[in-house]
Amino acid sequence: MIRKVLLTALCVVSFGMAQAHRPFKKVLKSFPAHKPVVPDSTRQESAFYDRIPLVHDLLGYAKKYLSSRYRSGGSSPRGFDCSGFTRFCFSKFGITLPHSSAAQGNVGVEVEQEVARPGDLIFFKGHSSRSSQIGHVGMIVEIVGDRIKFIHSAWNGGVRYDWLHASYYQRRFVGIRRVVG
Repeated sequence: MIRKVLLTALCVVSFGMAQAHRPFKKVLKSFPAHKPVVPDSTRQESAFYDRIPLVHDLLGYAKKYLSSRYRSGGSSPRGFDCSGFTRFCFSKFGITLPHSSAAQGNVGVEVEQEVARPGDLIFFKGHSSRSSQIGHVGMIVEIVGDRIKFIHSAWNGGVRYDWLHASYYQRRFVGIRRVVG
């Protein structure tokens, strides 16, 4: 129990404070990029905390592109669509994602909202809240209580932060998938 509290505090401090850029560690070097690895339940907790530098670096890298413009089909700093942005960021760290939000919705492992972590992908329906298909993707950057903050490339503002509890996103929320660990 004390270990969980200490590890949670370490995670909060790691993500909550501005830190100098740490050197990139190729944590997933031995894992195939196309097939996410799910650790067994006895190692799940320690496996995530072993990857904090990877998640921290991934989120820091994504943040560098805040305010980049939206571009349909875009997957470069000249302009991103939602899945192009997540694909671009993850590829920097050796994790290959497909270039469509619907296809990214099949990668990794589905996780419940209550156990979501920074670095997880968050999925939404497209423009219509009545649709049954994934049409948008972002990356979770912070969890404050039961509120989830994510970064994404939106057609009306480019790369930016938003909160899941906003009514627009709450109505369109589909699920969360973990691709790191």
